[in-house]
Amino acid sequence: MDSRILDKEINELEDNKKYYQEEIAKDEQSIKNLNNPGQTEKYAREKYFMKKDSEDIYIIDIEEDRIKDSLEGAKQ
Repeated sequence: MDSRILDKEINELEDNKKYYQEEIAKDEQSIKNLNNPGQTEKYAREKYFMKKDSEDIYIIDIEEDRIKDSLEGAKQ
């Protein structure tokens, strides 16, 4: 009985380990990309809606995204 519980915990921890290793790899790639000035500008534009003085930004809100976001918020 106890071994099944421990095996389940081990499996969950191994799944968590795999997930976090994948996230670390993604973050490392993002850091490498941000060392490039062009990528840094792209990230700032997409993430923080930054712009040059001579530009205008238009944010297009797609209804599907709003529905998806509201469903995710309801789950939390």
